[in-house]
Amino acid sequence: MRKILSVFLAIILFFDVVAIAALFFVDKSNPTNENAIIRHPEGTENGSPDEGGNSEQNNVDVEVFTKVSVTAVGDNLIHNVIYEQAAARAGGDGYDFEDAYRNISGKISSKDIAILNQETIISTAHNVSSYPQFNSPTELGDEMLDIGFDVFNIATNHSIDCGEKGLISAIEFWKSKEAVTTGAYLNEADYQTIPVTEVKGMKIAYVGFTEQTNGLKLPSDTDVILMTSADEERLRQRVMDADAIADVVVVNAHWGVEYTHEPNDTQRDLAKKLGDWGADVIIGTHPHVIQPVEFITNSDGSRTLVAYSLGNFISAQNRGPRMLGGMLNFEFVRNNKTGEITIENVKFEGVVTHYGSGYTNIRVYPLEDYTEELASRHGVLSNTSSFSREYLDDILTDVIDEDFLV
Repeated sequence: MRKILSVFLAIILFFDVVAIAALFFVDKSNPTNENAIIRHPEGTENGSPDEGGNSEQNNVDVEVFTKVSVTAVGDNLIHNVIYEQAAARAGGDGYDFEDAYRNISGKISSKDIAILNQETIISTAHNVSSYPQFNSPTELGDEMLDIGFDVFNIATNHSIDCGEKGLISAIEFWKSKEAVTTGAYLNEADYQTIPVTEVKGMKIAYVGFTEQTNGLKLPSDTDVILMTSADEERLRQRVMDADAIADVVVVNAHWGVEYTHEPNDTQRDLAKKLGDWGADVIIGTHPHVIQPVEFITNSDGSRTLVAYSLGNFISAQNRGPRMLGGMLNFEFVRNNKTGEITIENVKFEGVVTHYGSGYTNIRVYPLEDYTEELASRHGVLSNTSSFSREYLDDILTDVIDEDFLV
């Protein structure tokens, strides 16, 4: 009897163990739980429709966040030595700007959106020219598109360097490339179309303006519209209209005092207004040196990211501080459950314009790749004897809050 009972108990124990093991296996083979974010971008994992799975059961595969990466740089300031070197590299057949930007191009092309302040106009109706009234070769614009820039601010203090005809030609040049531009428009009809890019389902609108035009003016009867900060009512309405049609608004502000690292009261006051009107990001240019980056709080409690000046992207200027520019990197992050969009991962990277004695071989480097050996051979030493890699690092840390540094 005891033997029969022992056998019976052993059988029951065996089936209990099998049942427990089966439950454990089923639980471990199902990775889905309410706290997991499961991503299958290629649609080939975990019972996807491609493998005969039930797509209705895979709603958890929708990503919670969408991220759009953005980079912005400062003044693309093309002095004659830059385009003359490009002409020499082309061997008498146009201009070849590739070498000047080779060291930085990878950082531009890796972003979803890249924004450039095209300081000098590109007019096909005029010969190329340099300071004080610039006009750059069309090959420059081609190179900027090739390395990955998507959005170009063309409202600068040099916008009217070649007069009304030159600005019209410049606008038409960019239109022929189907590029996104801000700040200058052929006429009222052109102006009515606010430039917007849609990336990963997120709509980004762009507004551009300049504070000054070096005393030059468009004819009083012109149809051309050049956005200026002096026309505050037009600027206010433009930002508000952009805010009404887009998820986020980026403003290119060509403002401030040249060669000063501190934004003035005019910049700060206008930044506050722009934020209240609907600007989410303000990208400042014109001073040719870097200025601080900060978040400002708007009247409704929202925040606007402001980079008061990104300095020069490239130039042939002749003082140490003007060799250091900035690359502002950040992400627009949308919570796909709530629809809320935030600005995150804001980082400021230094960029360095380098040239040899007599402005030879002008090119751009990321600061992280710029060595003391290169600095020791920089042509700017003839005017700034203290120039060095440490000199550049000191400017960067003095001007930019450490929270924004890479």
